[in-house]
Amino acid sequence: MTTTMQDAVPVKRTTGYTDDHAAAGLDATFPEIETWRNQFAAYEILVDDPEFTSVCPKTSLPDFGRITIRYMPREKCLELKSLKEYLFTYRNLGIFQENIVNQVLNDVVKACDPVWCRVVGDFRPRGGISTVVEAYYPRPVVS
Repeated sequence: MTTTMQDAVPVKRTTGYTDDHAAAGLDATFPEIETWRNQFAAYEILVDDPEFTSVCPKTSLPDFGRITIRYMPREKCLELKSLKEYLFTYRNLGIFQENIVNQVLNDVVKACDPVWCRVVGDFRPRGGISTVVEAYYPRPVVS
């Protein structure tokens, strides 16, 4: 018996990832990002963490990447030692790369209320695929 493409029954494929995997790490308690009073207007700050690490919430394998935070301060600037300690929290945290970038953006905005901010996560290849995730504040309106 020959089966044609029209006769084939679609097979539902799954990766085994669950909603729990998708939300992993988002309920973690992160240390406060401290700030200091800005003295100038209309300039950019770029913070670069070229040795960022986290953990895959499903496999527990390490993820390696670079996190960059570019922002225009309003009244407050990020204090770098507390930011470094904040980013170290991810080192042993099971969390998806997409969630990392969005969580970092939310926490930076909460800490310093910038004019604008862009967070980029450039994650090294795992299984032959690398990922770049970008998140912006103010967040664009999505219809």
